[in-house]
Amino acid sequence: MSDIEQELDVRVIPPPQKHPTIFKTFENLDENEAFILVNDHDPKPLRYQMSAMLGDDVFHWEYLEEGPEIWKVRIAKTA
Repeated sequence: MSDIEQELDVRVIPPPQKHPTIFKTFENLDENEAFILVNDHDPKPLRYQMSAMLGDDVFHWEYLEEGPEIWKVRIAKTA
C-alpha cells in the first residue's frame, strides 16, 4: 500500500471518458488504498453509480472539498 494517494483530475478528461477512467483507477487500487478525485462539480451521480455497480461495502467516499469551483473526494477501496 502506498502512503501517497494519487490525484485524478477529471476536469481535463472528455466527458465520455470520465466515468470509465474513474472506474479503472478504482479497479487498480489494492484494498485499503485510495485516490483523490478532482472535479468541477459535485460527483454525487458517480457515487450512486458506484453503489449500484459495486455495492456500498466495497468503497468509502469522503468529501475533502465541496465547491463551488473545485470538488475533491477521497475514494478508498475497502474490500
